Amino acid sequence: MTTRSILSVRGLKVHFGSRKVIQNLGFEVEAGDTLAIIGPNGAGKTVLLKALLGLVPYEGEICWSPTVKLGYVPQKIAADRQMPIRVHDLLSAKAHILKLHPRCIETVAAMVGLTPEVLRASIGTISGGQFQKALIAFALLGEPNVLLFDEPTASLDELAEERVYDIVEQLQREQHLTVILVSHDLSIVYRAANKVLCVSKDLVCFGPPREVLTPAALEAMYSAPPQYYLHRHGKEPDQPGKAAGHD
Repeated sequence: MTTRSILSVRGLKVHFGSRKVIQNLGFEVEAGDTLAIIGPNGAGKTVLLKALLGLVPYEGEICWSPTVKLGYVPQKIAADRQMPIRVHDLLSAKAHILKLHPRCIETVAAMVGLTPEVLRASIGTISGGQFQKALIAFALLGEPNVLLFDEPTASLDELAEERVYDIVEQLQREQHLTVILVSHDLSIVYRAANKVLCVSKDLVCFGPPREVLTPAALEAMYSAPPQYYLHRHGKEPDQPGKAAGHD
């Protein structure tokens, strides 16, 4: 691990029985980086995040800096959204466990744009975009300096997706966070990430997006000609766009 690295991964392997999901993966993340993780279905993107969080067994080395405090925004949570739980209740439960001052709920809500009306609403009555904001606010409790996102906009419409990514970029910029982001949207990768990690059975690449995401690399990764839907977010230059594939 270099002096600026906050995460060093060496020789990472994750197996589930005879199924080899991740093999001999290595990369480093420095403070302030936005690392995008991309790859086709079943490539192990979500498994990689869970290994980084210590949620699945692995072989090899995952070394976080002692200064790191992690926050995690999952793709979805195993919760019944019809339960009569207010957004404020969800945040308050974590604040209580962490022994945080109740005022911190207002702070994280303001950071992601959750209004008092949304905080008072039941989680079953808010929109998908508002619920995703609530999950980001939940992850921000405890003042993490590294946020991990697992396809945070996978089930959202285009407008809600744009707003969520705006929040991610704003948090990275204003709170000086390090972001590790699983995404299927290559236009977001070009727009927001300074590093990209490509994972697939046939290819592993790591580096600046415009250097490593060549048409040949994309074709090898997705086993198809590099004709991808370009998801316009209004800020990125012309680049290959949304590649099919969620983990």
